[in-house]
Amino acid sequence: MRVLFATSEAAPLIKTGGLADVSAALPAALHGMGVDVRVLLPGYPQVLKALPSLQTAADFPALPGFPHVRLLFGILPDGVPLWVVECPELYLRGGGPYQDEHGVDWMDNAQRFGLLSKIAAVLGSADSPLEWKPDVVHCSDWQTALAPAYLHFAPGAAPCVMTVHNLAFQGVFPPQTAAELGLPAECFQPEGAEYYGELSFMKAGLYYADHITTVSPSYAEEIQTDVLGFGMQGLLAHRREVLSGILNGIDTEEWNPAADPNLVQAYDAANIRGKSANKRELQRRMGLHVDPDVPLFGMVSRFTHQKGLDLVLEIAPQLVALPAQLVLLGSGDAGMQRTVLELSHRYSGQVGAYVGFDEGLSHLIEAGADIFLMPSRFEPCGLNQMYSQRYGTPPVVHATGGLIDTVVDCSAASLKRGEATGFVFDSMDATGLLEAVRRAVVAYRNKKTWRALQRNGMNKDFGWDKSAAAYRDIYLGLMRR
Repeated sequence: MRVLFATSEAAPLIKTGGLADVSAALPAALHGMGVDVRVLLPGYPQVLKALPSLQTAADFPALPGFPHVRLLFGILPDGVPLWVVECPELYLRGGGPYQDEHGVDWMDNAQRFGLLSKIAAVLGSADSPLEWKPDVVHCSDWQTALAPAYLHFAPGAAPCVMTVHNLAFQGVFPPQTAAELGLPAECFQPEGAEYYGELSFMKAGLYYADHITTVSPSYAEEIQTDVLGFGMQGLLAHRREVLSGILNGIDTEEWNPAADPNLVQAYDAANIRGKSANKRELQRRMGLHVDPDVPLFGMVSRFTHQKGLDLVLEIAPQLVALPAQLVLLGSGDAGMQRTVLELSHRYSGQVGAYVGFDEGLSHLIEAGADIFLMPSRFEPCGLNQMYSQRYGTPPVVHATGGLIDTVVDCSAASLKRGEATGFVFDSMDATGLLEAVRRAVVAYRNKKTWRALQRNGMNKDFGWDKSAAAYRDIYLGLMRR
């Protein structure tokens, strides 16, 4: 079985969020199962620098609407083969994959990711210049969502899977963009990629893909509703027969408290004593009072409304008064960043903050915190709630998407069954979050209850094998069709 996995980012080469983690881990898991999977990625400077030995595999000098392109071939550190779309005019620039150094979207993003989608479609069709041709093309989010549309109109096209990691981002561009990107006129209509007079990459993918997946079973249901459908709920409900929710896994080698080089002391479910040393180090590093008994809450997140940081900031005075400590790591909304820093100054010794991103610190927070905060308004899957359970740090989460699919609320019944792993709240407001925080602190003060919560979470299997097998089954079903 040959699968082309097209994505706009893949860790550790280029990463802005969870898509990069999935785009590394899922192909690696498939590769380990014997699937001949190849990743397709834009030729960003970070990618070319990290893989200087890439070799030319093909030239694309005459794709309508696009500059000259070279296709490069290499091998990822985990052994998965990689195709890189080299186009200096579109990809060789500073900033990030989607925005410049000032956080402004690149003006030519439609062409940049239209090209990525087009190359994916060419490689998956009879027009491919390569001997290797995929049985299935797998696309992710809006950045590759035109590939199913291109494939629909291409000769000898492979079937296509479209995965939605976050429906809130849809890649909507002016109507003339459709013609500029070489899409046929019949594609730009309501029964196609047209969305209220504009071109929607996401709608194109959802309309033309042979199968749609998203990253948790609950999110697959939520995106068919008015609340979280972001205008696509009708189309998704219409296509529900080919819509699957498959929970993401995590990299259990990178996120392993027994062998994590970012920690000052290793530990595991059988011997968790080393966790206290990481708490001391986290308190010291973040300027908090070193106190083994005070509950320490951690949060690693983008600073956005979606992630519920505003509610955390609202209840911070009550949280500190419990008493408890709070550590925040992330970046995003400028106003939230200022408030986070102001909070750390106002409650010096009790609140610590780092604005930006530090991979090592994120691991230390997972290990050193007692309780992890993840009050997202919506969360397609989420990874940190799985990391925190693996690190013996029970999470407090809102009942949405992948959070409710991976965290079992602590109650007398769930504790008795040996299933409780965290604290789930339904009411998405400060009152609901504060109530869950208080429940967590009460449980923390009961050593027997807390040890059971930690053990339950650390013993859960969050690896990729089961999810990769589910994707493989979808590929096989499409091949049989």
